[in-house]
Amino acid sequence: MIKKVILLYISFLLVNCSNEIKENTFTISTWTGAGNEFVQKKWENKINYYDSLGITEVLIHGSPDILRKIIPIANKKKIKVHGWMWTVNRPGDTIANKNPDWYQVNRNGDNSLDYRAYVNYYQWLSPFHPDARNHIINNAKKLMEVDGLASVHLDYVRYPDVILGADLQPKYNIVQEVELPEYDYGYHPIARKKFKEIFNKDPLDLKNPELSNEWRQFRLNAITSLVNEIVDIAHSKNKKVSAAVFPFPEMSRQMVRQAWNDWNLDSAYPMLYNNFYRENINWIGFATKQGVSDVDFPIHSGLYSGALKNPGDFEKAYNISKENGASGISIFTADGLNDEQKSFLVKLKNSKQ
Repeated sequence: MIKKVILLYISFLLVNCSNEIKENTFTISTWTGAGNEFVQKKWENKINYYDSLGITEVLIHGSPDILRKIIPIANKKKIKVHGWMWTVNRPGDTIANKNPDWYQVNRNGDNSLDYRAYVNYYQWLSPFHPDARNHIINNAKKLMEVDGLASVHLDYVRYPDVILGADLQPKYNIVQEVELPEYDYGYHPIARKKFKEIFNKDPLDLKNPELSNEWRQFRLNAITSLVNEIVDIAHSKNKKVSAAVFPFPEMSRQMVRQAWNDWNLDSAYPMLYNNFYRENINWIGFATKQGVSDVDFPIHSGLYSGALKNPGDFEKAYNISKENGASGISIFTADGLNDEQKSFLVKLKNSKQ
């Protein structure tokens, strides 16, 4: 009898210890920009602010030199810094701009440098052009040289949106019930040539190329091989690679030609911006669970704070992400949280101390 009581007590301790570990390892992170100039006081204030909210990881879009100056400040608060990199979409890239043939081409034959789908900053390099690929990889290598960086964080590592979210289409006065040729990219001459070498047909000669499973997969594979090449290089340098991705792999394939369940990442941050798709908060849980079931690396649910400003919404999104297997949440962005959202995070932090 005594032995049974002792075993039950040990079991109780183990369960509680496990729950406590899970609670303490569930991370809160945020995306933020560094701008073009480093200001010491500004970053001391920002890091202190993030620390006050219990944020332990920051994904920063900035140059390697600026990241090197931020990392020591973040280290004082035990906050990890990731290098947020615009990967395939390269607006204002002075090197790439000199090489128009590096850019993606849509089904109409328009070059992404000249014809910019949706917004002016959509300037997408082709994963099929060897020089464009090398340029992208070299950009990643520069981040890999930053000591103390938690990961090279890839963003815009896909094709332009062939289908926008339901809430975004009216903003551009677009109805996308089918894949329209001006938004269907990946038709670079090199891509078409390589596809023809395998299948003895030019995708543009197909009656409905957007419906070809082979052509779709062929384009998916080009992005996947690019990501996995970056991962292999990073791992050879004992560096990690993470990525901001679309909500879950099947949805990502259809909307932006992104098969992130085929990537060898260390972690992923799916952008679960429910308002973009006119979905409720329960959809965040569904998308989180689907992502977790599709990959074997950690998932951090990306939450759009601007869509979660109603009372209780942010807390519900946090909880539903955790309940469905996420390893953390990432906020876009903690710089614009309202008082209720900040209060919830402060309360969480205090409960862990």
